[in-house]
Amino acid sequence: MTNSNTPIGPLSGVRVLDLTRILAGPTSTQLLGDYGADIVKVEKPGRGDDTRAWGPPYLQDSNGNATSESAYYMAANRNKRSIALDISTDEGVATIRKLAAKCDIVVENFKTGGLAKYGLGYESLKAINPSLIYCSITGFGQTGPNAKLAGYDLMAQGYGGIMSLTGAPDGEPMKVGIGIADVMCGMYACTAILAALRHRDQTGQGQHIDVALVDTQIAWLINEGVNYLTSGEVPQRRGNEHPNIVPYGIFEVGDGHLIIAVGNDAQFTNFCAAIGHPELADDTRYKVNIDRIANRNTLIAALVPIIRQIDKQTLLASMNAAGVTCGPIHTIDEVFASDQVAAREMKITIPHLMSGSGTVDLIGNPVKFSETPVTYRKAPPACGADTDEILNDWLNGD
Repeated sequence: MTNSNTPIGPLSGVRVLDLTRILAGPTSTQLLGDYGADIVKVEKPGRGDDTRAWGPPYLQDSNGNATSESAYYMAANRNKRSIALDISTDEGVATIRKLAAKCDIVVENFKTGGLAKYGLGYESLKAINPSLIYCSITGFGQTGPNAKLAGYDLMAQGYGGIMSLTGAPDGEPMKVGIGIADVMCGMYACTAILAALRHRDQTGQGQHIDVALVDTQIAWLINEGVNYLTSGEVPQRRGNEHPNIVPYGIFEVGDGHLIIAVGNDAQFTNFCAAIGHPELADDTRYKVNIDRIANRNTLIAALVPIIRQIDKQTLLASMNAAGVTCGPIHTIDEVFASDQVAAREMKITIPHLMSGSGTVDLIGNPVKFSETPVTYRKAPPACGADTDEILNDWLNGD
């Protein structure tokens, strides 16, 4: 994968004006940048994206001192250039309007109506650039009784129901360990932008995209959401167990824990043979999955002492030989030390002038194109580092 500054990729030539901060918006624009788009990130002078201060840890300079770039900020802001503009000033607004007239896409995550009062809402920018794709990311969307409320990941996870499904059955509701509502909202925003871009290229017509953290979080309730809509029964927290497949979860083995996921009745037969108890597969209570669900507690109670006597490597080998999914539970250091991560280039190292080592390690993009590979052209920028360059490139120095 190239580290060249030359824009290449499926979105080469596409210009994106990034008026976002925190995680959902920056995630979506980073993806567009990975695919070759020219991303111009607008930041408040002297402050920048809020997440710059969300540390430690911070990137360290050559003297071992913390820079203004937190690991959190770097996670979602590569392949971008930063311009420092103050939208509370007439000059800042005028420059943003000029940039919007020259770009293909605007992405923003201000509160509903927050940019319109500056003349930077969709209708205002559409008037100067009718083919503009304008994506708004908010907590609750542009409509509805909660449209004016601010949105954060934790709030979205709570309001949208995922916390009610996460955690131990007898514990408190639990958020997912990372800002998954933000990340998934950014993913939905990115796919919507790409769809709108195709429509624009076919018709010349731009449009406004309205994406909300809560809406997207509800969308990825997936099977548990439709389980409720189908049955009327409210899903309950099951810890690591699956609502529709048994056995499926975390089991204690002789020297730690492993994941075991039995996907169908044939796998259950193979699983029982692999752990040395084929008789369980003949038990009418467990023979088919629907009965295993009904008798979940007795089956798990029978399996726990059996599996606890087997060590990790023995169980992994027997499960793999039997064609039953079984896997380790890695810590983060084990993840990035794995051969699979190296083979798939999920840990990347790119040049970074502010770093003491001259490079920075980041998480790679998971998409593998055969003809237009993802490129890592630019490390997350310092606030306003590219102001002059952007004005020259997009506005000919105006």
